[in-house]
Amino acid sequence: MSVYYPPPVAKLIEELTKLPGIGPKTAQRLAFHVLAMPTEDVAMLARALVEAKEKTVYCSICQNISDRDPCPLCRGDERDASTICVVQEPRDVVAMERTREYHGLYHVLHGAISPLEGIGPDDIKVRELLARAGSGQVKEVILATNPNIEGEATAMYLARLLKPMGIKVTRIARGLPVGGDLEYADEVTLTKALEGRREI
Repeated sequence: MSVYYPPPVAKLIEELTKLPGIGPKTAQRLAFHVLAMPTEDVAMLARALVEAKEKTVYCSICQNISDRDPCPLCRGDERDASTICVVQEPRDVVAMERTREYHGLYHVLHGAISPLEGIGPDDIKVRELLARAGSGQVKEVILATNPNIEGEATAMYLARLLKPMGIKVTRIARGLPVGGDLEYADEVTLTKALEGRREI
């Protein structure tokens, strides 16, 4: 469809369709919105995209995104270092932090085990989690992976590795809808899920 547009517009539409959840029609709407924006606003948007990419790093401890290494959560003395909450994606850390109920540290896996998609334990940050858990400082690991097939499989896999280390392994409770994602859950639901976690 973008063949009918001038090459620069067609290229913009093509690039926008590479974003998750953006189909050709949405990409066209976004492209025309950008074209209607003042030039300085477009320049600011472009700078923000490049800056976000260039100035964001992964924390060497928890694997979360940050503008510093280690990230502020890992660097802060006020966090409970004996508890690690394991989540799938960086945006899940934000969802958990919004509850204001969790005061431990995090570990971001950057995905979940999914044999159908060819994602195994070596493709996510499992080794880094096991290294942290084996430090002797960690007493509990809360598995807060998404309540879907991949998240459950990942939680069970991690539990089998962590329990022999003498660490208490818990799973967030079923306050979350099966098939849902943490980032879309409200604070109350997440708080209840965290309070009702159980040992695996």
